[in-house]
Amino acid sequence: MKKRNLLRLGAALSGLLMAMPALAQELTFWSWRQEDKAVYEELIKTFEAQNPGITVKFEAFEATNYNTILSTALAGGTGPDLMMVRAFGGLETIASGGYLMPLDNTKIPALADFSPAALAAETMRSDQTLYAVPFASQTQFVIYNKAIFDQNGLKEPQTWDEFIKLAEDLKAKGVIPFANGTATAWQNETIVGALVSSIYGRGFYDDLMAGKVDFNDPRYVDALAKLKDITAYFPDGFIGLDYPSAQQLFTSGMAAMFAGGSYEIANFRAQNPDIQLGVFAAPGIKADDEKLVAIYFDGGYAANAKTAHPEAAVKFLNFLASKDFGQVFANKLNNISTVPGVTFDDPLLGEVAELNQHSIPYLMLVHFRYGEPSGSVLLQGEVQKLLDNQTTPAEIGKALTDGLANWYEPFKK
Repeated sequence: MKKRNLLRLGAALSGLLMAMPALAQELTFWSWRQEDKAVYEELIKTFEAQNPGITVKFEAFEATNYNTILSTALAGGTGPDLMMVRAFGGLETIASGGYLMPLDNTKIPALADFSPAALAAETMRSDQTLYAVPFASQTQFVIYNKAIFDQNGLKEPQTWDEFIKLAEDLKAKGVIPFANGTATAWQNETIVGALVSSIYGRGFYDDLMAGKVDFNDPRYVDALAKLKDITAYFPDGFIGLDYPSAQQLFTSGMAAMFAGGSYEIANFRAQNPDIQLGVFAAPGIKADDEKLVAIYFDGGYAANAKTAHPEAAVKFLNFLASKDFGQVFANKLNNISTVPGVTFDDPLLGEVAELNQHSIPYLMLVHFRYGEPSGSVLLQGEVQKLLDNQTTPAEIGKALTDGLANWYEPFKK
């Protein structure tokens, strides 16, 4: 009797298990993009509908503290299954600790079509392993208020002299030419990429990467001198002007131009939905000098090496690498997706994509954040001193070269 009951119970349990769907798998996904939460949650619903049994919980943290929060959680064994990670040197900090799942084309077939530069941004230099799916490129250039330009009969400048005259004309008409300030340190690096990439030029960049020159090169030093010249058209008291205040000067229509990145477009439109924006690459000395923007890749999507649900995590990464995701990313987040074949409904984003055809890397972020002191920390501090008349362009060139020589092999004597 007892044996028959056990057989009946076993049969009942077998039937129950057969009727149940596969065990649910809940993935956690961390980001520093609080402002994008609604769009990500919409995209996640699409993924969940395509993958029954897998749910994804999106959590966004304050951007400035995100790296610390993520590193601490991963080290303590409480990190997420999936996460946004910074690119270049920022990736190395986490990947070198063994916290990220190595990726390749067998796990994420779509990666085979991504550009080598985008993949390099998410590849750790020491082991040449890819650890994340790249998600966006950003471009440093000049953003301008089209209405102010039209009202004053102004056009995008083709030479440096025209650029200076444009700023002079705006100032004479009572319009602040540039909204930028230097109180927020990272802004000091963006104005170099946005305003003088065409001045130091592709030739300097190629020679620098080839180890033929350093930052004492006259092309770089002269570019910093030009930077100092044009900041005469920044707002009065710009040394103490922080980033949010500079943004407000521009979106309110008090200033005509903003030296910044493509990531500003969505923010500016959100602050002033009526503003009409234009973008251009700051010119070189002559009209036939190549007009260059500075470009970098913003970050990537990675999986935790110790996730309890590796197959589900890889499924989600494949979703994030898809063209369908990239198209929504471009259309709804107003960003340049790294997914090949994505088109841009927004004409301004289309212009950014065209400008990117003539670009060089955003120098300190792409190449000089792999040691201490980083090139970004050095440049940001030195530019602020330059604009506050505490140093010279030549002294900056020496400070960058000497500082980076602590860890950058080509600069070591």
